[in-house]
Amino acid sequence: MFVSDCRREFYDLIVTQRVLLLVASDVDALCACKILQALFQCDHVQYTLVPVSGWQELETAFLEHKDQFKHFVLINCGANVDLLEILQPEEDTFFFVCDSHRPINVVNVYNDTQIKLLVKQDDDLDVPAYDDIFRDEEDEEEDSENESDGSEPSEKRRRFEEDVIERTMKRRQRREWEARRREILFDYEQYEYHGTSSAMVMFDLAWIMSKDLNDMLWWAIVGLTDQWVQDKITQMKYVTDIGILQRHVSRHNHRNEDEENSLSIDCMRIAFEYDLRLALYQHWSLYESFCNTSYTSASLKLWSVQGQKRLQEFLADMGLPLKQVKQKFNSMDMSLKENLREMIEESANKFGMKDLRVQTFSIHFGFKNKFSASDIVYATTSLMENIEKEGPETTNFIKALDSLSRGNLDKLHQGLDLAKKQLRAIQQTVASCICTNLVISQGPFLYCSLMEGTPDVKLFSKPVSLCLLSKYLLKSFVCSTKNKRCKLLPLIMAAPMDVEQGTVIMVGIPPETESSDKKNFFGRAFEKAADSTNSRTLHNHFEMSIIELKTEDRSKFLDALISLLS
Repeated sequence: MFVSDCRREFYDLIVTQRVLLLVASDVDALCACKILQALFQCDHVQYTLVPVSGWQELETAFLEHKDQFKHFVLINCGANVDLLEILQPEEDTFFFVCDSHRPINVVNVYNDTQIKLLVKQDDDLDVPAYDDIFRDEEDEEEDSENESDGSEPSEKRRRFEEDVIERTMKRRQRREWEARRREILFDYEQYEYHGTSSAMVMFDLAWIMSKDLNDMLWWAIVGLTDQWVQDKITQMKYVTDIGILQRHVSRHNHRNEDEENSLSIDCMRIAFEYDLRLALYQHWSLYESFCNTSYTSASLKLWSVQGQKRLQEFLADMGLPLKQVKQKFNSMDMSLKENLREMIEESANKFGMKDLRVQTFSIHFGFKNKFSASDIVYATTSLMENIEKEGPETTNFIKALDSLSRGNLDKLHQGLDLAKKQLRAIQQTVASCICTNLVISQGPFLYCSLMEGTPDVKLFSKPVSLCLLSKYLLKSFVCSTKNKRCKLLPLIMAAPMDVEQGTVIMVGIPPETESSDKKNFFGRAFEKAADSTNSRTLHNHFEMSIIELKTEDRSKFLDALISLLS
C-alpha cells in the first residue's frame, strides 16, 4: 500500500528496529541510500547494507537474512513485481519499498499489511481500481439439492431450472470480468517507465523531519541527474524536479550572496546554473568533450570525415585556437574561459545544436574542487561498472558509494578517469557500428549486435554501459540515416555476456522522437517472445527491458519478436 505519511508510517516504525537495506546498483539508489544512512546515523539506527544487482541476488540476500531481520528497506528494486510471491516471507516481515520503477505491481499496491510503498504522491500512477482486478471468491459450487421435502416434483424442477440459469449467468459474468481484468492489466503493465527519483523521495523525508543537510540535498540532485543522464525521464519531468530542488538550494546556500555572512571558501556550496551539455568538460579538454558527448557527436556526425571538418569549422566560428581547445580545461587562458559558454552557445545555434544549454547544479568545496552533478553521475557509474577485478563482487559498489562522500575525492577522481575511458569506448563503438553498417532494420525495430573480439566489448556486458551505448548509438543512427521510417524505430542491442556459458545480454530502448515519453514496451515483449519460443532467457535485471539469453536461441527469439511487434 502507498504510505501517505513517510515519517509516521515508515521512519518512526523502523527507527527502533534492526533494518536490512537492499540497494540496487544504480546511482539514484546509491544517493537515496546515502541520505537514509545519514538519517540512521543521526538516530543511531542499527542497519545492515546489502547491494543487490538483480532478482537472484535479492532473493539470496532475503533468504540469508530473513531470520535476523523483520524490517527490510528496498531501494530501487521490488516495486514492479509481486514481492510476496517471489520472496514468500513470514507474516511478521515488513517491506518498505522506495523504487522509481513503474508500473508498480497491483498486488504490492493493495497489500495493506506487509508492503509499504514510499512513492511521491504527485506521481501519476494510474493504478487500476481494486474491484477491477480482485474479487472475492464466490462459492460457485452451490448446493444443487433443494431442501423442500414436501414440495411438488414440478416445483422442484422449476427451482432446478432457475438454479441452472443463475449459475450459467454467473459463469458468463465471471468470464467477462476475467477478460476485462486481463485487458486492464495489459494496458497498465504494457509499458515500463520511471517515476520520481528515490533520492528525492528520501530527501523529502529528511526535509519533513527537519534533518536535511546540504550533503543530502546534493545527493538528491545527483539522483535526479542520474535519471536525466540515463534518459529515464522526460525533459518536462526533469525541469519540474529541478525547480523543486532549486528552492531547497536557495534555502541552504543563500549565505553565499551576503558579503557579511559569506561562507568560508572551504565550506561546501551548491549553485544552480545553466551549464553546457558537454560530458566532463571541466575535467577534460574541450576538444575531447565535444568528441565524446553523445549530443555534439551525433549532431556533427563526428564518425565521418565530413563531421570532423564540421567540428573544425565550429571551433573556428567560436574563434578558439586548437592549441587552447586541446589542452586541459583548467589550463585554458582565463580570458577565453570568461565568456566561453556564451561563445559556444552562439556558434552551436548556427550549427543546429539548439539544446546545448541545460539547467543543472554544481558543487564547490575549497578553491580547486568544482563538480557538476553530471560529472558525479558519470564517475559513480564508472566505478560501479568497473571491469577491472579488485577483490569481492561488492568492492565496486562500496567504492561507488564512497565516492559520493566529499571526504573521498581521490575515489571521485579515479571515477572521473574511468568515466573518460568509458565515454571514449562508447563513441568508438558507435562510430564503428555506423561506419560498418552494423545497425540493421528488422521491420518493427532496429537491431545491432556486438561480436566477441570487438574492442571494449567486456565493458558492454554491464547493463548501464550497454544502455548508454544503445542510447548514444540510436541518437547517432537517427542523425546519420536518410530513411525516414528508420528514424521512428526503437533499437535492440546485444553484446556478449559470458563466452564460456554462451550467453548474450540484450537491451531494448524506445524510439528517439521529440515527443518521446520514455515508456518502454520491450520488457513485456521480451517475456512473450521467450515464452512462445521456449528460449532460455534470464530476466534477472530490475529493468525489465534488459535480459540475458543463450546465444543459440537468439535467432528464434528475434524471429518471435519480429512477428509479435509487426
